[in-house]
Amino acid sequence: MIVTEDQAETDRLWHAIVGSGGQEGACGWCKDRWGFSWQISPRILLERLTDPDPARSKRGFEAMMTMTRIDIAAIQAAADGLAD
Repeated sequence: MIVTEDQAETDRLWHAIVGSGGQEGACGWCKDRWGFSWQISPRILLERLTDPDPARSKRGFEAMMTMTRIDIAAIQAAADGLAD
């Protein structure tokens, strides 16, 4: 697992792995060209998944389950109850 600090770092690492012959996976997982699996996880995602408010945590988790590369803004919006 690689914990990132922001969307730019998340995107840079994701694209470096997937764009160099790797494969996208679900929920922030990807494989590099040699078949090693990596999970690119923004710190905010980990915070939302362990949020003390169970409803907030659940909304963040459900949003993550629809993603390949993690979108921090979408996770935050879902956790805040602002997602469609």
